[in-house]
Amino acid sequence: MTTAESSLPGHELVRVGLEDLAAGRETEAALVVAMAAPRLRGLGMEVPAGGGSLPSHRLYALLAQSGAGAHSRYNALVGRIASFARAAEHAAAG
Repeated sequence: MTTAESSLPGHELVRVGLEDLAAGRETEAALVVAMAAPRLRGLGMEVPAGGGSLPSHRLYALLAQSGAGAHSRYNALVGRIASFARAAEHAAAG
C-alpha cells in the first residue's frame, strides 16, 4: 500500500485484508478485500489471489457465527471498503 493510499478512509481494513489474503487467512478483512478485488485491481493495487468463491457469502456466514448484528456488521464492512475505493478513485483522478 502506498503512502497516499494509507491516508484514505478504510486504509487499515484494506491493509489487514491484503496481509490476511497473502497469508491465506480467512478473516473479515480478507473476505471484504476479496469482494472488492476487481475494483482494487482496477486502481492498480496488487491484490493476492485468495478469498475463494463467493467471498460475500462466506463473509456473512463468518459474521453470523458471532451472533446478532451480522447484517449491520456486513453493511459496515462493505461501506468501509467502498469508501476506500471511492477515495482512491478520486485521488487518482485528481
